[in-house]
Amino acid sequence: QVQPVESGGGLVQPGGSLRLSCTGFGFGLDDDGIGWFRQAPGKEREGVSCINRSDGTTYYSAFVEGRFTISRNNAENTLYLQMNSLNPEDTAVYYCAIGVCTSGGAVWYSISSWGQGTQVTVSS
Repeated sequence: QVQPVESGGGLVQPGGSLRLSCTGFGFGLDDDGIGWFRQAPGKEREGVSCINRSDGTTYYSAFVEGRFTISRNNAENTLYLQMNSLNPEDTAVYYCAIGVCTSGGAVWYSISSWGQGTQVTVSS
């Protein structure tokens, strides 16, 4: 399975915005979604957002809903995560992932592949 490639991370001040991109991904037979998870130092991995590749249903974790927007450009086979109103708690490595989305706030039921990640740092 092709490994996704993320870009767009960086350093931003609190209240600022970033847009992450993901390209070069491919789906396995059991995969129905693509999206993002993140991991901060010393913390467990947490789901951020996922989009169903068939019907476009989107899923967000409670701590990003209303601030982050996931979207996909099918023609360019690119996934985006627009992140607004960033705060220091959003600091983490963000990974583009392929797997199965789920509702109820968990975002991911399972993840089958992910990229190398891109660092997002929110600091003044």
